[in-house]
Amino acid sequence: RNTMTHEPILPGAWLGLLGGGQLGRMFAQAAATLGYRVCVLEKDPHAPAAAVSEMHLCAAYTDRSALEKLGEKCLSVTTEFENVPADSLEILAEMTKVSPAAKAVSITQDRLDEKSFLSSIGAPVAPHCLIASAQDIENVDENLFPGILKTARLGYDGKGQIRVKNKAELTEAFNTLGRVKCVLEKMLPLWREVSVISARNAMGEATTFPVSENEHRDGILAVSIMPARISQEQADKARSIAKHIVNSLDYVGVLCVEFFILENGEIIVNELAPRPHNSGHATIEGCISSQYDQQVRAMTNMPLGDTTQIQYTVMLNILGNLWFKPDGNKFEPDWDKVLAFPHAKLHLYGKLDARKGRKMGHITCVGSTPEEAMKCALQVCDAIGLPKPEHI
Repeated sequence: RNTMTHEPILPGAWLGLLGGGQLGRMFAQAAATLGYRVCVLEKDPHAPAAAVSEMHLCAAYTDRSALEKLGEKCLSVTTEFENVPADSLEILAEMTKVSPAAKAVSITQDRLDEKSFLSSIGAPVAPHCLIASAQDIENVDENLFPGILKTARLGYDGKGQIRVKNKAELTEAFNTLGRVKCVLEKMLPLWREVSVISARNAMGEATTFPVSENEHRDGILAVSIMPARISQEQADKARSIAKHIVNSLDYVGVLCVEFFILENGEIIVNELAPRPHNSGHATIEGCISSQYDQQVRAMTNMPLGDTTQIQYTVMLNILGNLWFKPDGNKFEPDWDKVLAFPHAKLHLYGKLDARKGRKMGHITCVGSTPEEAMKCALQVCDAIGLPKPEHI
């Protein structure tokens, strides 16, 4: 089987997915809509993606025989989370088309490699340095304080990050994080957090979606507003940087670029996610093509879809916290109250166990004006007890 060809992979073919979470679930739904059959490799027997896919290989991502089955069955394989073992992607690449490629994913798995790559292509990043030893702490430039110490690998949703004001706090934070390789980043005066979802196919066609404005709580995305409330010049610049990144990585698939917009208007790249992203969920209702449509199109060598936004959106993340009453007892939220709003679209991920901080679903509120979408979002928050967006 020639995995290097750019021939289109037509509907009816099997597509493989490493990972069984909600991003994979929405990918599998988009693939099925286009007529593809999906096989998921995931060790969780109750995985959200497996519930909506035609086949489920219930095994670890490192299980060689399961990887071989996936590679033999599927003409193309993709992933739905960034910490997939690069070795697994390489095993698959010997048998089938893999997108994104192991090389691109491995750069995004290490914050230092990622920042070095971004700097090398002229993308703006925060001042930073490597912290891997007591000597590195001794040599730190004082201008990097106050800063945030982040583990170089395996950090997401605010995990593996500690704020530090001086060398003493840096030493303490380094010890707390287990003395693993870290990056110290200077804290910058932040005005907005935004992101751009981009997609690219093997023929080099690249697209970007409108910029999303993101609000986090406790390190986890809570609200995304699309399009972001920023200037046209800033939006154009963010989309242009995102496109430059996917082209420079020779990337095939969907990539999210997270940005900081500083108080002085400057735009800095925060980090990359080599997959669809929470902040792009609203593309399902908000744009002609969704980020999941693009993921399917990119991995099958199909032309990419139109990313034009067709209605305004405010996306609300639903965490497991919503299932808990103030006294700690669990209950099922009143979904009929959400669906009572005609402009609210409910997406539940089919996870059996609601836990605090766990992503259980999202609600996209749409409108013909930004005000209409926000009004619907505020009403939904009131109706079911979701925290309201802070920046209204």
